[in-house]
Amino acid sequence: MITELLKKRFAVKVIVAILIVCLIPTVFNSFFFYHSASNIVKENVRESSLQIARQAADSLSYIFSNGSDMADLIYSNERIQEIVKKDLHESLSPAEFESSQEYITSYLNSTIYSSSFVRIIYVLKDKGTSWGSGSFSPFKLSMVDLPQLEWVKKSIEKDGELVWEGLQYDRFSGAGENTDLVLPISRVMKDFDNLNNIAYIQVCLDGNAILEKINQIKLGKTGHFFVVDEDGKIMIDSDIQSINSPVENKDLRKHILSKKQEFQFKENEVNFYGVKQQIGNGWSIVGVVPVSEITGEITTIQRIIIIASALFGIVAIFIGIILAKRVTEPVNVLTNQMKLVGNGDFNVRTSVNSTDEIGMMSIQFNHMINQVEDLLEQVKEEQFHKQEAELRAIKHRINPHFLFNTLSTIRWLVQFNQTERANHALSALSSLLEANMGKTGTFITIKEEIEMIKKFMVILQIRYEQTFFLHTQFDKGLEDFLLPRMLLQPIVENAIFHGIVPTGQEGTIAITGREINNAIEIEIRDNGIGFDHKLLRQLKQSANETNSFVGIGLRHVYDSIKLYFHQDSKVELQSSKEGTIVKLILIPIK
Repeated sequence: MITELLKKRFAVKVIVAILIVCLIPTVFNSFFFYHSASNIVKENVRESSLQIARQAADSLSYIFSNGSDMADLIYSNERIQEIVKKDLHESLSPAEFESSQEYITSYLNSTIYSSSFVRIIYVLKDKGTSWGSGSFSPFKLSMVDLPQLEWVKKSIEKDGELVWEGLQYDRFSGAGENTDLVLPISRVMKDFDNLNNIAYIQVCLDGNAILEKINQIKLGKTGHFFVVDEDGKIMIDSDIQSINSPVENKDLRKHILSKKQEFQFKENEVNFYGVKQQIGNGWSIVGVVPVSEITGEITTIQRIIIIASALFGIVAIFIGIILAKRVTEPVNVLTNQMKLVGNGDFNVRTSVNSTDEIGMMSIQFNHMINQVEDLLEQVKEEQFHKQEAELRAIKHRINPHFLFNTLSTIRWLVQFNQTERANHALSALSSLLEANMGKTGTFITIKEEIEMIKKFMVILQIRYEQTFFLHTQFDKGLEDFLLPRMLLQPIVENAIFHGIVPTGQEGTIAITGREINNAIEIEIRDNGIGFDHKLLRQLKQSANETNSFVGIGLRHVYDSIKLYFHQDSKVELQSSKEGTIVKLILIPIK
């Protein structure tokens, strides 16, 4: 029903046109704005997220370096090493013992006060005295088997290198249970004389300060950061229960273990965006946020624009109805008068009382009726000339010389009992004649012309017992461009006969087409022997010659271009030892 209305009612067409004109720019601007703004926002978020992650990594690296530097400072303190060694192997007087205890305790306390990120420091031994800053509880230490602790085993295994542990509550503080959240850095203390292990150093960074640093970093509304080690195990997170556990999401874990600094993954069917930066101790800080939080506002704006587009469409319909009514009423009067003229009544005259284009149309309609008979005579005369031109074109569709040679070739094949080749040649000739002569009208599409050239080349291959290849390439939609019949075939025939056949080898014809400004450029290229300069000049003048087969073909091309295309259209010829190129520059007449 809608299709019928569009076909028969001008008013409906006007309404639809106005609706389309109103909606297309709005909808296009909506989607263009959405995609452009979305890309810009994503790019900015990506850059800012990477920058935030880098800053967070630098900040944590600074905090961690404080802890590692503190561990190195205690490790290299010769006075502390001597006190630890004497405690193991020598009996001290009460005064010396008291002085040693006071020195280590005072040194550890003063050391943690020098850094706002170090919470507590321990110098622990399997046997004998252990020391700690702040509220160190020897009683709590006595409740554990120190050599069986995991961090002690790792410290012994690494033999002096630092051992990093995840966020945890301090086990040796005397101020209640699980009061201090720390991040321990441990190592063994060596006897510089024999490199034996004499104690364990543990520097505990302030876990709350580290968490506060991480929580200050914002990534969207619900995004968060956490820290993982080299194996993808969570070491720092607001969720203490997840510490020392591997990342559960396999997709996220894969990206964390890769070298990518940013990535996307899915969790519970939700798309997430993530960034990663390495910290100084080899760990990495990872930030994740739902992708919807990046483009959510843009999607809302898009919905608003689409709703506004629908409202504008409704307004456009009402405006279209009003405008169409004003246009269609006088047009209906003209239509009825035209129907009478169509029935042969040339005495009809119309009068539309309007000063706009419709009124001018009424005046021109009356003027048109007055000249109908003259126009009919002109049409008849032009039709006669057109028919003559088409008859001339038909005469040149299949060159008699070529047809004679083809039939002679077929006769020779039959005479020598090469029935299969003769049958193939007759089929190809029949197919070509059917395709060429069965079409009506002067024009065919490039695609149809190429199909006839393919059939034509089959005959030439049989005739010359050589193989010819055809390669075509045209811009999208260009194959539907209309050409006069047989515009390209004579050029292809010349290329084969004069260029490729003399080589005695297989050859290639390449036909390409492209749009250039307001014209169509078609190039026919062969890899034959080419022409010398003298013959090339003769070929360029062949449009005015009639004494050769090549001249007839090219003259047909020149005449067709001159007759059916703009006067600036032209044929360009180039030839060398590598082959010949013929370019047709076709400018349609508007």
